Amino acid sequence: MTNPLANNPLRTRADLQKAVVDLFAPLKAHFSPGAARLRLGYTAALYDTHAAELEAFARPLWGLAPLSAGGGDFPNWDLYRRGLTNGTNPSHQEYWGAPTDRDQRLVEMAAMGLALMLAPGEVWQPLEPEAKAHLAAWLGTINQVDIIDSNWLWFRVLTNMGLANVGADFDAAALSSALERLDDFYLGDGWYSDGITQQRDYYIPFAMHFYGLLYAGFAGERDPGRAQVYRERAALFARDFVHWFAADGSALPFGRSLTYRFAQGAFWGGLAFAGVEALPWGVIKGLTLRHLRWWSQQLIFAPDGTLTIGYAYPNLNMAEQYNAPGSPYWALKFFLPLALSESHPFWQAEELPLPELPPVHHQPQPAMICCRDRASRQVIALTSGQHEPWIRHAGEKYAKFAYSTAFGFSVPGGRRGLTQTAADSMLALSDDGDFYRVRERTTDAGYEQGTLYSRWQPIPGVEVETWLIPAPPWHMRVHRLRTNKPLWSAEGGFALDRTGDDVLTNAGLLETGAGIAAARYPGGGSGLRDLWGQRQGQVLRVDPNTNLLAPRTVIPTLTASHTPGEYWLACAVLADPDGDQWARDWQQTPALPDFLKTRIEQPAPNGRKSPA
Repeated sequence: MTNPLANNPLRTRADLQKAVVDLFAPLKAHFSPGAARLRLGYTAALYDTHAAELEAFARPLWGLAPLSAGGGDFPNWDLYRRGLTNGTNPSHQEYWGAPTDRDQRLVEMAAMGLALMLAPGEVWQPLEPEAKAHLAAWLGTINQVDIIDSNWLWFRVLTNMGLANVGADFDAAALSSALERLDDFYLGDGWYSDGITQQRDYYIPFAMHFYGLLYAGFAGERDPGRAQVYRERAALFARDFVHWFAADGSALPFGRSLTYRFAQGAFWGGLAFAGVEALPWGVIKGLTLRHLRWWSQQLIFAPDGTLTIGYAYPNLNMAEQYNAPGSPYWALKFFLPLALSESHPFWQAEELPLPELPPVHHQPQPAMICCRDRASRQVIALTSGQHEPWIRHAGEKYAKFAYSTAFGFSVPGGRRGLTQTAADSMLALSDDGDFYRVRERTTDAGYEQGTLYSRWQPIPGVEVETWLIPAPPWHMRVHRLRTNKPLWSAEGGFALDRTGDDVLTNAGLLETGAGIAAARYPGGGSGLRDLWGQRQGQVLRVDPNTNLLAPRTVIPTLTASHTPGEYWLACAVLADPDGDQWARDWQQTPALPDFLKTRIEQPAPNGRKSPA
């Protein structure tokens, strides 16, 4: 049973009920004797092994609790009752430990709070009085320790809500204070920040909004004013977030925590739970179910059927420092609408396709321009302005020039040489011809006449100004490069799956030369055209397991060398999963907008600025 979703059509409420049970089934063999821990693998995260095994125990509750609330059958609640009893008992050998400041244990309390809200008859009422006392006391420590000033404040809210729901002691003041602080992160137009950061990633839909919608749906009668605010903000956010999804259900790979996979679509189910028809119910249902169906076709499961760390296939190279073997089960947040009855309009609606969306959509808060073709087969987001200083591969996850639902993005296997750097959708610069640096953060960023602008400094003595121009199905990039030292440059297009590039099939077609770099494989076409023909094109077979979607890829790349001075570089970039369509569009290169043409001094053949 490598893929528990393989034979599930994933179209009805019953199908999703079955999906939750089937996703849980491979976990059963991994429960510890006392049922309080699951060891799903041997890789490590920032936190201790005990917390990692607690995480694997708790996260399935995000799907199991809604399943129970909606009347679905789950035959293994006895495991969770035993685990909750033993894990919170300081005298038991499987005790989870007393949480300390900023402890991973605090994160997993939220799933238990959800279970106390939605499934108290399974996880609370059958417990012995002593077990109830231990569980309540252990959960109550979330009010006594320091918590990260971010979406983590929601864990305090949800835990207290769960305790209140079962009549246990809770801290109303801590709950209220957390809600007030979370409001400080609201930016307007439906967008939050996740704490005081520049990040505008999936933590906005699957954390900040998701928990707000959960609050609105569960506590709306008790706190109608706040619930209405959360509903209104989510409805605004939906207007932007819909642009992150392609017609096949795939979502834009961008930012951190992508190993949570179909949690990307949890926001849509959250709308249903809170009764927010931000888009027609049929559209919301279609966004939800197509997303899960897309994930069901990816190679995301281990041979025993458990979820792996990675994105479209197992891949530790792209993981964050906080990804443990049980981390991916946050994906089960997707199943919140199972708490709704079959008669809810979300379930009664006929599944509808994406609404008509414009080919270019500027989103100021995440500093993006989202582009799509007429059929929405692919979404490409141009980006400038986000960064995250401590996340592994932060530059690759936030600061590339473009991100695609069809081609993913790549992270480096190393920094020595271009094949290790895997600089798709980046301009990589080196002052020694060996070690390459890319845009990791910007010193200035903005939106100018339909383009994204940024200034960045990858190497001391080197400054780059970049303009990103949407021109669907193409996009263009213009760079003003100033350097006080000799440099090597390499600008990558989208990484392309090179399946078929072997001695038996020899499926790839490559086009390289002066000012051109392109490749075509069964997975589509990808290429760049230098708008002045000044750089040399090549197609790099980059290190394996660097791309999120395909384990073996090529990256069309334009390369050049530069003596100290000032240079203008410009290219047009095109990638399409339909190779035939790509070949047709490849013959029609777009032109730069007039405001940039007048600003750019015509470069000399080597790319150096011509004398005035």
